[in-house]
Amino acid sequence: MHRRALLSLIPAALSAQQLSKSFDSHGPVVIEKKREGRPRAGQVVVAIQPHSDDIPIFAAGLYAKLIDEGATPYMIRVTNDDMAGPGNHAETVTANKRDQDALDRVFGIKKTYDLNYNNHMMDNIARSELRQRFIFLFRLLKADIVITYDPTGHYEENPDHYVSSACVEAAAWMAGGAKDYPEHFDAGLKPHSVREKYYFARFQQQVNRVIDIAPWVEKKIDANWENKAQGPAGETGALLRKKLAAEGKTLPILGNDDRTAAREYIRQFVLDRDRAIGKEHGLQYAEQYHYIGPEPDEVGDYIKQNARPR
Repeated sequence: MHRRALLSLIPAALSAQQLSKSFDSHGPVVIEKKREGRPRAGQVVVAIQPHSDDIPIFAAGLYAKLIDEGATPYMIRVTNDDMAGPGNHAETVTANKRDQDALDRVFGIKKTYDLNYNNHMMDNIARSELRQRFIFLFRLLKADIVITYDPTGHYEENPDHYVSSACVEAAAWMAGGAKDYPEHFDAGLKPHSVREKYYFARFQQQVNRVIDIAPWVEKKIDANWENKAQGPAGETGALLRKKLAAEGKTLPILGNDDRTAAREYIRQFVLDRDRAIGKEHGLQYAEQYHYIGPEPDEVGDYIKQNARPR
């Protein structure tokens, strides 16, 4: 079909404004700061991480913020982390499970669901299987908010990241359907769409939400301090302090004990990205996301504004 003929099929009533709306990047950049009270009370936030270090490094500030504002926290860890940590495979799995249990305590997570897929091998699995597991959990937990990797993040090398996030995105939408997986309804579940999605990325992404995490920096340090199996947090600072001492050197920021060394290493190096993002937006520390919120109810809003008694 020729381009001119194709364009002629577009209804004349479709304005330029409506056309641009079709290519909307989910809104302008919004800086989200601390909200007083508990505006998220009654909501459920589910943080989904392929590995035990993902949420601590990229999203611990936002997760802590939403919990502080009243949301009930759950977590899903998709892999067993068997390729990232100390010792042999069994020791690596055990070390990462220990870190995950500690993370549950840091945030007061109501429950973590370990899906136990093999690390770095998720491009081998049936995505429909993982998607269905997410749909089941979103319906079971009545998830209102999810935090995970951006399914459209550029230059992502790790298959665990891009496979998990793609399945989360589809499941967050499909969970609201009345015909998908009807056996769930026989088990007492109901359709339930996820209303808000916060997507983070290691590299490039379309950013439209910046979270001021300064009030929760210490909580983020707590979370990363428990990330001992994989680093770059956990015990790294303490090990660096000991190494320098053996060489007859000292680094003042690492203090005089292992706890201080670990936490200040995290503050200086692990949170360097958060400082850079914060500086760009006039904040001390910030995390950035692609945020997708509830679809506007244009018909409902129109009725509220224009309906009249008969």
